[in-house]
Amino acid sequence: MAQKIIMPKQGLQMTEGTIIKWLVEEGGQVKEGDQLFEMETDKLTITIDSTATGTLLKIVHGEGDVVPIAETIAIVGETGEDFSDLLPAGESKEEAKDEAPAAAPAREPEALAIAHQGGGERRFVTPRARMRAGEKGINIDDVPGSGPEGLVIEKDVLNYAASAPKATPLAKKIAAQEGVSLADIQGTGSHGKIQAADIAAKIAARTRGAARGERLIPLTGMRKIVAERMKASLTDMAQANHRMNVDMTEAVRIREQLKASGVKVSYNDIIIRCVAKALTEFPMMNSSMTDDGIVVKEYVNVGMAVAVENGLIVPVIKDADLMTLQEIGACSGELAAKAKENRLSPDDYTGGTFTVSNLGMFDVDSFTAVINPPEAGILAVGKIDKTPVVVNDEIVIRPIMTLSLTYDHRVVDGAPAAQFLKRIKELLQAPALLL
Repeated sequence: MAQKIIMPKQGLQMTEGTIIKWLVEEGGQVKEGDQLFEMETDKLTITIDSTATGTLLKIVHGEGDVVPIAETIAIVGETGEDFSDLLPAGESKEEAKDEAPAAAPAREPEALAIAHQGGGERRFVTPRARMRAGEKGINIDDVPGSGPEGLVIEKDVLNYAASAPKATPLAKKIAAQEGVSLADIQGTGSHGKIQAADIAAKIAARTRGAARGERLIPLTGMRKIVAERMKASLTDMAQANHRMNVDMTEAVRIREQLKASGVKVSYNDIIIRCVAKALTEFPMMNSSMTDDGIVVKEYVNVGMAVAVENGLIVPVIKDADLMTLQEIGACSGELAAKAKENRLSPDDYTGGTFTVSNLGMFDVDSFTAVINPPEAGILAVGKIDKTPVVVNDEIVIRPIMTLSLTYDHRVVDGAPAAQFLKRIKELLQAPALLL
């Protein structure tokens, strides 16, 4: 009996996902638990396993499609089976019967074609054709299409590869990345084989004296969701800001002592420990505004903003107020590694009650961060810089760091927010109290 494959929900705030790549072709066999496709959310790219066993009868949504959660994206069943009743509205029963694949893989559906602007004209390329071109280091603009209206399909790429000029793998890769046609290059290698240096020379010649234009980066996936959420955050919240400078002398001393004893913690770990403590003393900073009122959280889950390739993700240290500094250090290190390697699970980045965003490692003096909804505040942390300050009427050099607190003024008033920030400062200037 045919079964639907739906877009799964990965995280509480996920509303849609982008299909990056199908790992099984139409007509291919799949077992429950086998890897079926790759998807991208606002948080990460993840491989999704099949929830059914049988033949992949139909791919309803192709690569590049943005699909709402719980919507049907594919049908799995027995070869030749009528699956028309499982199709989304608008798909005809006759179409379902006609498209039921035989044991052999189905042809590339034209519906999967991606519009592509190449050589000054609009072309259409199927995802499998684009994938094959990437694998073989072929510039897709060089491939003539045999499909309707010049549609480039997988067969076109394979035929072109068989007759393409000989080039080294590196030369093919660079040519594909830079949009250079191998047909226009005279190779300097053995028997006229095109080398990477030949491609580099072509690119240099093309660049010199050429007019510089513009390029469009599509707003999709994680970047799109981050943009939407940050705009909504500024629109929906009454965001205000306080700043304070902190003398990090004691924090530096404590960290060096721990390091000497073999305990590895970062300044960010110390900051998170102090923030967690302050949140227990100022519960309104650990709350959220809802339609029914202000929800005050009795648990303290501190998010740590981590920059990844396509945007920003905030792994969450759960129950941070109950952890020792060493435990926070171990947890933050593990979460940061998982974020950069794209191994975070939904539980790793949901449930935060407050966020710490540290850009000090990028030599940023101070900045104003945007609140991560539905939290009520976020702490922006700048670099630690040796600064002349006055202590006991004398000018001395101290390691100074600037903290910037952004808070939702609908939930927290200015004075309590300032007291909360001051408490963090006090704890950072005397961190031994927490150890």
